[in-house]
Amino acid sequence: MDFNDAKSEILQVLSRTDRQHVPKLLEWLKCSDELDEVLVDNQSIILQSIADDLRACLPLEAMAPSETMAVNKTQQKTHPTVHVDAFLYNDDAVDSLCEEGKMSRNYCLSCGSHKTAPLEFISHSFSIPELQFIFHHALPDLTGKLLVDVGSRLGAVLFGGYLYSSASQLVGVEISLEFVRLQTMAAEKYGFTDRIQVIHADIRSQAALVQNTDVLILNNVFEFFMETSDQIQTWKFISQNFRKKGAMLLTVPSMQEALGLLQDPAFKEMFAVNQWIEEVPIDYDVYLRNHSDPDSLKQIHIYRVI
Repeated sequence: MDFNDAKSEILQVLSRTDRQHVPKLLEWLKCSDELDEVLVDNQSIILQSIADDLRACLPLEAMAPSETMAVNKTQQKTHPTVHVDAFLYNDDAVDSLCEEGKMSRNYCLSCGSHKTAPLEFISHSFSIPELQFIFHHALPDLTGKLLVDVGSRLGAVLFGGYLYSSASQLVGVEISLEFVRLQTMAAEKYGFTDRIQVIHADIRSQAALVQNTDVLILNNVFEFFMETSDQIQTWKFISQNFRKKGAMLLTVPSMQEALGLLQDPAFKEMFAVNQWIEEVPIDYDVYLRNHSDPDSLKQIHIYRVI
């Protein structure tokens, strides 16, 4: 059954439904978990299988031993925060861990009391629904394009790009050797090495790669992993080398927020974002099944090199 036939069938069902029940039916179509099995796709099943494999190789917090700075910065946040990798753990997995007592969504406001407040979760990876949103809706057709993920960690963007896009080459640049090995292992196991490459390096050593990149991904990649001086140097490097006209830059959070965190007025004035790139509007109002988090989608921003 093609789209037009399916549309006709749905309209016929709606026309035969009692008028007072139509809103309820439409809400069910939009939000019901009962549709998950129908809507699940083979690509998502493969991504979930990769996540299962990687989860078995990592501690619960999914942080590499070398990521002490990220751990410390997470612990220093004013609101109690824990790292939960969104690629490895969806909401159902988090619920299961909470039921098993291995994780909690809340923290105690006062020892010995029953007063609690919700913990803040942070992830340095995209979830599977977020990857669907990025490659199916936010980015244009990537046929023949080179995509580079800076700080590719567990490879979620690379694997999502392989399955959800026609990008000819997907390159991850990762400074943690532990994560490079895990990404390479997964790419080899699932037969993705024809289009995926993982480079063990600091992005600042990859000028030629960045200069030829069509899509550059920066997901929470600097704030937690670099000192302020290194962040400034990295942004300078990107602004000097990522100049291919029409190339796309996808960031989380927005560049304005990321640069604002640096608290360096001279650098921000010199950086002159609007003279280098322009923001591309994104339609966030896209149905991504009941598991997607609208707030997390709105953290995704896309810019075009002008």
